[in-house]
Amino acid sequence: MSALLPPKPLATSARHTRPAKPAVNKTTPAAANAAAASFAALTAKLDYMSSLDVDNIRRAYRFADEAHLGQLRNSGEPYITHPIAVAQQCAEWKLDAQALMAALLHDAMEDCGVTKPELIERFGPSVAELVDGLTKLEKLEFNTREENQAESFRKMLLAMARDVRVILIKLADRTHNMRTLGDAPREKWARISRETLDIYVPIAHRLGLNTTYRELQELSFQHLHPWRYATLSKALLKARGRRRDVIKRVRAEVESAFASENIAVQISGREKTLYSIYRKMDEKHLSFAQVTDIYGFRVIVDRLNACYTAMGVLHQHYKPLPGKFKDYIAIPKINGYQSLHTTLVGPFGTNIEFQMRTEAMHVVAESGVAAHWLYKAKDPTSDASQRLGSQWLQSLLDIQHETRDAAEFWDHVKIDLFPDAVYVFTPKSQIMAMPRGATIVDFAYAIHSDIGHRAVAAKVNGEQVPLRSELHNGDVIEIITTDVASPNPGWLSFIRTGKARSKIRHHLKTMALVESQDLGEKMLSQSLRAEGIEHLPDDSAPNRLLWEKILRFSGNRSRADLLTDIGLGKRIASMVAKRIVVLLAEKGEKPDALLLSRERYTAHESVSQGSLVLDGSEGASVQFANCCKPIPGDGILGYLGRGEALVVHADDCAVAKRLQHRDSERFIAVDWSDEPVRLFETELLITVANGKGVLARVAAALATAEADITHVNMGQERAQDATELRFGIAVRDRAHLAIVLRNVKRTSSVLRVHRIRPGS
Repeated sequence: MSALLPPKPLATSARHTRPAKPAVNKTTPAAANAAAASFAALTAKLDYMSSLDVDNIRRAYRFADEAHLGQLRNSGEPYITHPIAVAQQCAEWKLDAQALMAALLHDAMEDCGVTKPELIERFGPSVAELVDGLTKLEKLEFNTREENQAESFRKMLLAMARDVRVILIKLADRTHNMRTLGDAPREKWARISRETLDIYVPIAHRLGLNTTYRELQELSFQHLHPWRYATLSKALLKARGRRRDVIKRVRAEVESAFASENIAVQISGREKTLYSIYRKMDEKHLSFAQVTDIYGFRVIVDRLNACYTAMGVLHQHYKPLPGKFKDYIAIPKINGYQSLHTTLVGPFGTNIEFQMRTEAMHVVAESGVAAHWLYKAKDPTSDASQRLGSQWLQSLLDIQHETRDAAEFWDHVKIDLFPDAVYVFTPKSQIMAMPRGATIVDFAYAIHSDIGHRAVAAKVNGEQVPLRSELHNGDVIEIITTDVASPNPGWLSFIRTGKARSKIRHHLKTMALVESQDLGEKMLSQSLRAEGIEHLPDDSAPNRLLWEKILRFSGNRSRADLLTDIGLGKRIASMVAKRIVVLLAEKGEKPDALLLSRERYTAHESVSQGSLVLDGSEGASVQFANCCKPIPGDGILGYLGRGEALVVHADDCAVAKRLQHRDSERFIAVDWSDEPVRLFETELLITVANGKGVLARVAAALATAEADITHVNMGQERAQDATELRFGIAVRDRAHLAIVLRNVKRTSSVLRVHRIRPGS
């Protein structure tokens, strides 16, 4: 939009004072004639609208014309010619009156100071919302151009998800700006062209707007690489002359073949775009002469079955190239595109692609989501193509719900903008299109968030496979779930889709906060016991005033926030507990002397709070230190970092001792529960006499002792007479570990075995 414009005087509305010396006097005959002629060209395209709609569009034109008074394009034309050109493109898509009004007004808020309330008053809330969705954000707090751009696109895409007319107007706007980019300063060409290729071209493709998609590609290529564009243009012109006779002959033969079969068809030639030729040459390291599929034909028939009949006629006439047949009718592309594709060997060995489709498929192929309005213009009762692209648009809202950061949102969306797809099946034979490289986890989240969260295993074509397995065309996928499962942070390293990534991150963040809140409640309860208070006051009405005073003291907004901050180490539980004791005393509630003495005499000597009992169910809010890997039975200490999880160390861990010396007030006493609910990891160093089957025997000994093997490391050096094996294992407690050690020691070829505790 305004990226292509020189600085312009601001005008708050048509009613406000104009600049003293406007650049163009709109009363001159030349300017008036130019504007009138431009609007006349627009009205000529509005034959599908009612007279009332045309009058409303004319009102919007007059308002925009006044608002842009004195503003010029880089070409020297009155600025109003740009909104009219954008509206003309929207009229070709047969968009409704509100969309055309928004197209005429799309720069009024950004460049003329017109406010949203003013647009609502004059043209209604729908038009104002469309214009607002198209308006870039101009906020001083953005630190970088990238941050500003990410926020602007986030706003535009979310407005698009709510109303797809936003992106159609935006694409029309970008198309006209690219057509006139030659008038802009040369230094802007590369940046604007690259932005168009990276963002608007994929969006146009994703929404099936193939005509716009191809034009934006060509214009971007022309301005990004002018010399290459000119060279390829000359080469294509020469090739077109050399191959004209071949193409003419093929067309005549094909028309004759269809006529002999009494099949009514419309045949049109199709030439590969310069940009697609350039991409093919660049990616496959080909010369121009080696690109053989420059030309093709589009065959339009009157009904779906005739597509397959037409293909049979062509295959009888010319030999098809093996592996070059694609049925996008049975399995449409993600953006709704449908056609049969086949590549045939024509005269003189020339490869020629044919596309067979119906008239309805052709409209969708060229106009994508805009086809909905094209259908409506022909048949107001039709709802054909209304859902084109709707799944992706809905996924934008889902991602936004999970992701509030603009840059992160844009990262997720960029992943989904390139629709190279694989087609897979659910066990009930439902076809699903997934991006190439997508995994089982992506598939699970595409079905439903709950399926993704609870996935533990999967079967592909009846065989069990890892969740990180990539999908391939034709796979039948069954997801196995369990109610106790939850997303694994490790999934983020291999998933492909933005939806899955945002859902997993959101779930992990939410769970971390919930677990931190639970931990904070436990810690505050323990600290209160150390102060002689048996129970933490609940959040009921009698305690509401008490909690209001505590929250004023701590600076938190809610009880849940305070408990979360305690769990994350941002607040010290003992300080909050002492404040609660003071407030309870004001109400007349005194500490229990017996509890106070018992807690103080049994409290851990080296820490400042009462003991917290751990059973392994605490989740991400409690981490067991990798430096010493404590297991039940070891003496332990808890270190509460600032804004981090509670980290549990063995009490003889050297790392913990250094931390305690430097930061003793952040340690709390922790104890093991009598009945831990999971296994805990530790490491063994096993020295063995090298020989056949020794690794298998050691693994069998560990399995017999019911220890889970988490990893094995045999080192990089070649095996000697005596070799060290490092096993990661999971055990219940120290008693279980003792059984494991005895079992391994009895194994033949084992010379020594001991537990590794590097931090102790």
